[in-house]
Amino acid sequence: MAGTTLAMRSLVSPIMRLSSVSRSTLTTTSQALRSKPLRSNGLSIARVARRGYADAAPTPSPAPKPKKRFRALRWAWRLTWLSALGLIGATAYSIYDLRHPEEQYEPDPTKKTLVILGTGWGSVSLLKKLDTENYNVVVVSPRNYFLFTPLLPSCTTGLIEHRSIMEPIRNILRQKKATVKFYEAEATKIDYEKRVVLISDDSEIKGDISHTEVPFDMLVIGVGAENATFGIQGVREHSCFLKEVTDAQNIRKRIMDCVETAMFKDQTPDEVKRLLHMVVVGGGPTGVEFAGELQDFFNDDLKKWIPEIQDNFHVTLVEALPNVLPMFSKQLIDYTESTFKEEEITIRTKTMVKKVTDKYIEAEVTNPDGSKSLETIPYGLLVWATGNAVRPVVRDLMSQLPAQANSRRGLAVNEYLVVNGTENIWAVGDCAITNYAPTAQVAGQEGAFLARLFNTMAKTDTIEKELQTLSNEQSLAKTDEDRNRVFDEIRERQKQLRRTKQIGPFQYSHQGSLAYIGKERAVADISWLSGNIASGGTLTYLFWRSAYLSMCFSSRNRVLVAVDWIKARLFGRDVSRE
Repeated sequence: MAGTTLAMRSLVSPIMRLSSVSRSTLTTTSQALRSKPLRSNGLSIARVARRGYADAAPTPSPAPKPKKRFRALRWAWRLTWLSALGLIGATAYSIYDLRHPEEQYEPDPTKKTLVILGTGWGSVSLLKKLDTENYNVVVVSPRNYFLFTPLLPSCTTGLIEHRSIMEPIRNILRQKKATVKFYEAEATKIDYEKRVVLISDDSEIKGDISHTEVPFDMLVIGVGAENATFGIQGVREHSCFLKEVTDAQNIRKRIMDCVETAMFKDQTPDEVKRLLHMVVVGGGPTGVEFAGELQDFFNDDLKKWIPEIQDNFHVTLVEALPNVLPMFSKQLIDYTESTFKEEEITIRTKTMVKKVTDKYIEAEVTNPDGSKSLETIPYGLLVWATGNAVRPVVRDLMSQLPAQANSRRGLAVNEYLVVNGTENIWAVGDCAITNYAPTAQVAGQEGAFLARLFNTMAKTDTIEKELQTLSNEQSLAKTDEDRNRVFDEIRERQKQLRRTKQIGPFQYSHQGSLAYIGKERAVADISWLSGNIASGGTLTYLFWRSAYLSMCFSSRNRVLVAVDWIKARLFGRDVSRE
């Protein structure tokens, strides 16, 4: 124990000595610092302290408010985004609604049978707005789809796929509240006396029954018109028409067939020029738009992938009248002709086709001095885009009605579109003769008018039945109070009946005319207030595209058409031949 204590003392004594030395050293250093300022890099501690005090951060002042510049642009950008999101949402909902139709119910068999012939603009506009629960509706047409014809010229060059502008009629009918029957058949005869329509199945696959008849109480004829050849020899045998999807497909094949045949080994120069000469007969919107689309196809794609045809490919537009697009203003006609001249499209006005062969057409040309001469025009592709003719089923009905004896171009109708000489047959579209041009715009408005008319007629019948019931109830009433109550209801129904019957005759509202003329340009003659707005150029072309896109029947068509335009912009048109 004593040894341990001695050892501890020996360890503590050096530590105590070290501590005393340290205290004396610190004391000396402190006195030195107080007596003599310490310098570091030439600066005294006092100066450093003063600088530190001077460099202390001042109290931050409030940040200035941002200037109100570009506020309108910021709001415009936000509204654009919101509009885009709203458009996407509306499109998504529309597609979902189309893909998930509600359950339908069978209509009352005691109600009238309404038969609609055709699935064109007039018939589909009628079906779209018709309350099908008021009638037993039957649709008969040889094609089970609606075709958006204004964009059909774009299908001929592959800019738009043909199925993008087709809306299945089953999709349209499935969206109605009550079931609508559809028969894919050709109406061959309308027997007005028996009130039946004879139909025939013209498909490649037939069942045991391929001919039958459909009875009707009310009939709407919307079968359109067929291509008019004006009795010119060879037109039907050697020309391509442009009314149906099959026509556009045939033209597309024929274009590439002419190009590839012209490139055949040892082909003569004259034959190459003939094969690559594309002739369009008809200076209306269809002919002008097809000529513009065809020239775009050559400029954008054909001469890029097949440069050998560059010097020989040529488009000619033939028109019997003094100018093209006669329904447009003189200003737009001149603009169209100048644009065609830039595109090197030849316009042959005052040129009437007299004969068509498999390699050339014979045309009568009116010279500037008034004289006429016969000219031969060779061609590789001939597209006939002019004139409408009456279909056989319409011609047969006209022969049954004495009131139609003087009609030549179609069924004469009154201001309510009722066929003259009948009381329960209506006609819309190209098969009806009205005071308006046979266009898709007119047919669409006629169909919408008939839908309002038929809906009104159904409401009228319902109110009249209610009035008859109330009248019987009033006669059986036992007290004055009951009779007065029924009388008040009768007066209310009579007011409703008068309001319902207040529907005027059909009046066409012209919204304007549009036409694509190639080179990403278009012309528009738009009705505005009491006048018209005539415009042409690239901005009009953008308006033309947006207008046609909005006019497509469904969101499905709009999306498909927009995708086709994007594909063509990115990859070009397809130059393969199917």
